[in-house]
Amino acid sequence: MTILLPKEPMAPIAVDKLPLGEDWGYQIKWDGVRLLARLEKERIELFSRQMLSKSDLYPEAMELLKPLQQKHSCLLDGEAVIFDQSKQRPNFQLILKRERSRSFRAGVHDGNHFIYVLFDLLYCNGEDLRPLPYVERHRRLLQLLPDKQPQLFVTDLFSDLPPLWSWVEQGGWEGVVAKRLASTYREGKKHKDWYKKKTALLFEVAIPGLIIRGGQVASLIMAKDGILFGRVSSGLDEKRKSQLLQEGLKRKLDTPLFGTLPAELKKEQILWLRSPFLCTVTGLEVTSDGQLRHPKIVKFHDRG
Repeated sequence: MTILLPKEPMAPIAVDKLPLGEDWGYQIKWDGVRLLARLEKERIELFSRQMLSKSDLYPEAMELLKPLQQKHSCLLDGEAVIFDQSKQRPNFQLILKRERSRSFRAGVHDGNHFIYVLFDLLYCNGEDLRPLPYVERHRRLLQLLPDKQPQLFVTDLFSDLPPLWSWVEQGGWEGVVAKRLASTYREGKKHKDWYKKKTALLFEVAIPGLIIRGGQVASLIMAKDGILFGRVSSGLDEKRKSQLLQEGLKRKLDTPLFGTLPAELKKEQILWLRSPFLCTVTGLEVTSDGQLRHPKIVKFHDRG
C-alpha cells in the first residue's frame, strides 16, 4: 500500500516572541528548502513543499536514504541544505541556485556540501504517526537514525531557548523554531503548535546595477553569490544617490550582467556597472524565489 502524502507539510508561524515553558521544544531553523521523503520497498521519492517531485534534483538524498529504505517503510519530513564551509552555516542562495537550475550538476559547490536534515516522522512500517505527540515522533525518528552522519541526521530538540537563541544569533544562523511537544501533525499553518522567529538578517551584497528614472538613481539592484537578490532604495538619501550616479557613469558597462531578468526589471532603465558597489543590507526575510523582503541599506563599503 502506498504511503499517503499530506496535501501540504505542517509549517511554523512567524512570531516576534517565541513561547517559553516545559510544554515546548526548540530547534535550529535550517536555512534550506523543505523536502519530504517517502521510502517504500520498491522506491524512494522526494517531494517539495508543494508536493512536487524532487527525486531527480537531490540524488545525494536518494543515495543517503537507501540503507534506511532496506529496513523500513516510512515518510520523513525535513530540509535540504547546502552547507557553506567558509561561513560554517547553511547558505540559502546555494540551495536556491540548484532549485532554479532544475537539474543536478556535480561539483558546482566548491567544497560546500549537501545535507538532508530530518525533523519529523509521519509514517513508519504500517503505522500513521501523525496523531502522536511531536516529542514521540521525534523520539521514533531518532530510533531510525540514532547516529549523525555528515550529510544525513536528525536535528536536535532543545528544552532551553535562551542559550540556543544566543548561539544561533552569534553564529549568524537563520533562527529558531518552537514546537509544542504534545502537538499532532497538522497540515499547513492551521494550528497553534509550531512557531518560528528569525534573527536580524544582515547580508553583504554587490550592487551591479543602478535603476535610473528621470535621470536620477531610483533604486539599486542587489546580487548575492552571483544571483539577483532584489532591489533596494531604503537608506539612500539624495546626496548618496548623486554620488552613486556620478561614480556609476565612470563604471558604466554597455552589456547587461544578467542574461535573464525578472519581468519587473525588464521595463527599467538600468545602468550596469563593470565593478559593483559593495554594501551591507538588512531585511525581513529571503523569499522562496531568493529575493530579500523590505531591504534597507546599512553601510556602504566603498565610496560612491
